[in-house]
Amino acid sequence: MQHPELSPNASFYVGPEGEPPLSRTGFIILSIIMAFFTVPAIVLNATVIIVSLMHKQLRQPLNYALVNMAVADLGTAMTGGVLAVVNNALGHYSLGRTGCVMEGFAVSLCGITSLCTVALIAVERMFVVCKPLGQITFQKKHAVGGIALSWLWSLTWNLPPLFGWGRYEMEGVGTSCAPDWHNTDSSNVSYIVVYFAVCFAIPFALILASYTKLMWTLHQVSRMACVEGGAVAKGEMKVATMVILMVLTFLISWLPYAGLAMFVVANPDAEIYPLVGTVPVYLAKSSTVYNPIIYIYLNKQFRKYAVPFLLCGKELWEDEETSEATTTVEITNKVSPS
Repeated sequence: MQHPELSPNASFYVGPEGEPPLSRTGFIILSIIMAFFTVPAIVLNATVIIVSLMHKQLRQPLNYALVNMAVADLGTAMTGGVLAVVNNALGHYSLGRTGCVMEGFAVSLCGITSLCTVALIAVERMFVVCKPLGQITFQKKHAVGGIALSWLWSLTWNLPPLFGWGRYEMEGVGTSCAPDWHNTDSSNVSYIVVYFAVCFAIPFALILASYTKLMWTLHQVSRMACVEGGAVAKGEMKVATMVILMVLTFLISWLPYAGLAMFVVANPDAEIYPLVGTVPVYLAKSSTVYNPIIYIYLNKQFRKYAVPFLLCGKELWEDEETSEATTTVEITNKVSPS
């Protein structure tokens, strides 16, 4: 497969014949697209962190993972997003080989942590509602342990390229860096295959298993004759909608990137046009915008404080009697055996 190379002594990315992979106009368009995702991502995720620090009502164990995701997504946007905007505007990569490795590691560390946190949220919700281990209260130590595990898991699988197993290299049109999935060296291929399994396949399996169990539990409860007024049935529909949104955005954000990487590994002679290789990269980075909207701004607790913060004190919605957390507790109480 033909792909541009970054010379150790150069700060620009060129094609096989020495031609840039895109026209000047093309780079500008990509810069604008990335700015469209990056600026809202920084604002939204920073807002989540700030309002969480400002309001102790939000500092509950079940919300720790949401804040952790905001921290990871902010890190991705501040490193990969901002650099992509700048480098596309310049029309070349501006940080050289060392900068490429540093960016690749930082973006991958934050990106995989965010991805793992999506799985963590699914597992936490399943445990709180379904109680597979019995009447165990979800506490601060459980939340902190899950967050630590997400960062440790990401660190474990993003460190190897710094020590020779795999490597960080330019990707797409050459304005960002990531694990090198187009190198056909056996050591690099083995790393990419393992990376795909532990950083995409396992989190996705956890998400599917957790939400399947949660939906099945809510469905069973909604059929109970003792549940008054169809409250749980309505809650089931709401949760089902949220689950579909979560799974779809996860797949839209990450499946093209993982799929293209595996396709190239399986077909090393395939020729991928640089722009085609760039689209999955930007879709993955766009998750930094989707995540806070779906997981946080559709959460009544966070919305109550985040929206007025963004609008300088103005309210868009009237206060609702119950928060999402209260609803979850009520459903949990109905699910739990008396």
